[in-house]
Amino acid sequence: MMNNTISEYPYLLNRQQASDFLGIDPSSFDKYVRSHPDLKCFMIGRQERYTINSLKEFIENYSV
Repeated sequence: MMNNTISEYPYLLNRQQASDFLGIDPSSFDKYVRSHPDLKCFMIGRQERYTINSLKEFIENYSV
C-alpha cells in the first residue's frame, strides 16, 4: 500500500491508486465501491479513472 499524500497522486486515479487512497485492497474496491452506480468516474477508452474528490464524496455520502 502506498503512503502518499494527496498532492502526490495524479488528478485521475486508476483502480490501484484509488484503492490505495482509500486504504483498501483492489478486490474490496471492486466489490464495495467501484460496483456502486453512484460512484462518478471518467472513462479513458475502456479504462475507468477516479478523482480524489469523487472518492471522498462517495465515502461521505455512504458512511453509516
